[in-house]
Amino acid sequence: MKNKDKIKILIADDEEDILELLEYNLVKEGYAIKTVKNGKEALEAAKEFQPNIIVLDIMMPVIDGIEACRRFRETPEFSKTFILFLTARSEEYSEIAAFDAGADDFINKPIKPKAFVSRIAAILKREKKNETNATVLKAGDLVIDRNTYIVYKGDKEINLPRKEFELLYFLAANQNKVFNRDELLQKVWGTDVYVLSRTVDVHIRKVRERLGENYITTIKGVGYKFEYEEI
Repeated sequence: MKNKDKIKILIADDEEDILELLEYNLVKEGYAIKTVKNGKEALEAAKEFQPNIIVLDIMMPVIDGIEACRRFRETPEFSKTFILFLTARSEEYSEIAAFDAGADDFINKPIKPKAFVSRIAAILKREKKNETNATVLKAGDLVIDRNTYIVYKGDKEINLPRKEFELLYFLAANQNKVFNRDELLQKVWGTDVYVLSRTVDVHIRKVRERLGENYITTIKGVGYKFEYEEI
């Protein structure tokens, strides 16, 4: 990602006090902030603002956060943008729906402003580390390019959302090694992110939908491994 003073964060929430509180604390840290009150405004504002991070609430008028996230992921210019949900919805199905739509992180309200600012800093640090360690992996007929976050399957170019890509990349970089869900959460999402273990299952399913079934093997009762098999 860019230097901190150039980082742009778009926040969509229909609670005015939340927007003001987050904007105040993030601006103090040197970030450029744009706030909007629903998913429709977020989709429109993002085109001009070009945010590095998008923060969405789930329950918003006009277009809710889940639908907005889905539309962002369907738009090439935002398919890799980091999307974070900040919401009072704590049900398991809401979290799974958010990740299924393409979210990278999920935080429950209420959260103290300083804790939120720390989470943003951790996200940026992790993204910078990923960029520094960027490389290209070849596995069977796949080329997994971390420099561009693009997967090539033969002559076909496949764009995966950020977390799906990182999960695939990690497994492919450790071929034939089995990882359980907790290990994958720690390695791919990081220790500062608190998400359900089923989040891994959602992302594995979506990767398989895009690439096919013959790359990631389920080890029943244990976890997953990358094991390319010719078919």
